[in-house]
This record gives sequence, C-alpha cells and structure tokens, in this order.
Amino acid sequence: MLIVQKYGGTSVGSLERIENVARRVARAREEGKDLVVVVSAMSGETNKLIEYAHHFSKNPSRREMDILLSSGERVTAALLAIALQEMGHDAIALTGRQAGIRTDSTHTYARIEEIRTDMIQQRIEEGKIVIVAGFQGINEHGEVTTLGRGGSDLSAVALAGALKADACEIYSDVDGIYTTDPRIEPRAKKLKHISYDEMLELSSLGAKVLQNRSVELAKKMGVTIIARSSFSDDPGTIISEEDESMEAVVVSGIALDKNQARVSLREVADRPGIAAEIFNKLAEEQINVDMIIQNASKDGTTNLGFTVPQSELERAKEAISQGFGGEIGGADYDENICKVSIVGVGMKSHSGIAAKAFSTLAENNINIEMISTSEIKISMVIDEKYGELAVRSLHEAYELDK
Repeated sequence: MLIVQKYGGTSVGSLERIENVARRVARAREEGKDLVVVVSAMSGETNKLIEYAHHFSKNPSRREMDILLSSGERVTAALLAIALQEMGHDAIALTGRQAGIRTDSTHTYARIEEIRTDMIQQRIEEGKIVIVAGFQGINEHGEVTTLGRGGSDLSAVALAGALKADACEIYSDVDGIYTTDPRIEPRAKKLKHISYDEMLELSSLGAKVLQNRSVELAKKMGVTIIARSSFSDDPGTIISEEDESMEAVVVSGIALDKNQARVSLREVADRPGIAAEIFNKLAEEQINVDMIIQNASKDGTTNLGFTVPQSELERAKEAISQGFGGEIGGADYDENICKVSIVGVGMKSHSGIAAKAFSTLAENNINIEMISTSEIKISMVIDEKYGELAVRSLHEAYELDK
C-alpha cells in the first residue's frame, strides 16, 4: 500500500514536532506501508523569509523570491529525513526538482504541468521513505518555482495522483473538516465524509483546512484525501466523490468569510459591453470578483455592485478610477461586510433550503445585502458584526449539531 502524507507548517513547527512527525511516519512504515511524505516549511519560516526580502526591496524579484522561499521546505525535508535515519529507517529527502515536479514559468504562483516519478519510484523500490520538499518545482528552463500559499497541499495531491497512491493524508493542527468553525460554534461536529464539490465550496468560501486548488486537482485525478491531525490518532475526514449517503444530508457545512469588501458603482452608463470592460479591467489586475448584482436600468444608467477580497480592495479602487471617465457616476466601498454560506450536495434534491436560511436570518434581524447561489451553495452578504450570530443561527436551524 502506497500512502502520500503531507505535514503542514504547524505540524513541523519545531524540532520536537518534527520528531513527533518522524515517529508517526516510522509507525506507518512499520505497518508495512510505502510512504512518500511531503512537508511544508516550519510555521512562521516563510513569513520570516518574506520579511528578510522586504528589508532590501519593497518589490523583490519574483524569481529570487522563489529561490528564497523554497528553502524553507528543503530545511524541513532534510531534518525529517535525518530524524528518521536516527530511528533506524532508510529515508531520503528530495527537492521539488529531484522529485520531478515540472511547472509553468509563473514565479511565486506556478501551476504543475507534469510529474516525472522515476526518481521517487526508484527510491520506493529501494525500500526508502521518500521525503519531498513541498510547495516547489522547476520550470522548463530549470529554474526554481513555487506554487503559491498552501502549495504543499498541491504538491501532495499531485504526487498521489501521479504515483497512483491509495490515499493522500493531509495532516495539520485540526483533526478533520467540521460543520463550521468550532471557534465560532462549539457544537460544530466533525464530518466523517465530504464530497470534493462540498469541500471545494467550503475551502473557497473561507474554510482554511485545505487549499482549494488542491481539492480541484484531487477531484480531477480521483485522489482520495484524508484530513487528519498530526497531534492525535483520530480518523479524520475523508474527501472523495459524492455518493448516495452524502446526498441524504441536506447541508454539510457553513462557512464564514470576513475577508470581503463590497464595491457599489452608481450611475454606470447602460450600454452594451460596459460590464465586460469593467470586469476585464479588474481581471487584468488579478482581482477576484465574487458576487455581482446589477439593478434595472433607469434614465440610461444602472447601478452595479460586486464583492472582492478586502486584501484586493485598494487595487480595485485604483482600477475603477482609471479608464472609465464619465461612464461611472460614483463609487462606494464597504469593508464592514462578510459572507456567510451554506453548502451541501443534498440541496440538489431538497426544496426549501434557501427559504429556511432567509427566514432564520430574518428572525435574528439580520439584513441580507446580496445573494449568490449554485447547485450546492447559498451565499449571503451581511453586515460583518452579525457574521458569527448568523453562523450559529444557521447551524442550529439545519440541526448540524445533531
């Protein structure tokens, strides 16, 4: 049995925690499993390296940043291999390059194009535990690239798919996927099983356990993910294709995203193509637009509202202020909002889900400013101060604590 394990920054955040991971890996090895272990940098290490770079430059070269940031994972990989060797296990550390991870040339946010598994398979056949530095690869020119925040999850899933592993275990400081954030609702329950689509919605809507690009890739490659804690032996949550038992559960989880800002454009010239021009301009600046609402036209103008991440609001303001001259009458910006979402594959076959959500918020005097829906999701923009109350109320309304 071949298992790919991935350990996040908190799991390897100190020498003692790396030793704890080594014991867990050794135990799996002693159970007869072949292992490829992907590691992140020690917690705080990547931020420290970024600070070092910004000491010299406000806008450092992305190429040099990739060389700098990829070092954190290599340190962890080497230390874990050394720890396992001292425990009597034959382990070897590989960089992303040595592991055969080939990417495009987009520095600091590269995409994996292929994985050449020859080196890893050879080491597995030799009986070695293979430790891979996550978050990194090389492009066609042999230059180091990194995969963006959370990229070690992506490395692990891609390796599991390429190696046709039996499972990909993602270890962090939480022991699985919960119906909502337990820090907001202490009665939140851990899910035994969740579908790729539900997990993708939850991860893109604010749940931070798994990076959404890694969930997308797992679905595409058919990789079963198990989200577990490196600090306990609890079984965790399985993320895989949906089945009939999942569809019986109407709502699986509730997500809260406070990193949201609303942009309201007033008196926008109501002509064909104006919306395309506005959103193309935002796309050029790599600004992620989420929910969009447009009012009916009046006197040749319309009002257009949409949400963006708070972290991208200043760039959105700048993009809107350039190039639209007299075609936008004015703009308002509101950072005091949040997005609360309910997610579940069972919504596809059950009616009344939205009505219950709207009624629940109304009973708590919470006004809904924007609504967005999909087959398995309902998202609502509300005043930020009511965000946690909304989560608790919806969690109770859908009886997720039972």
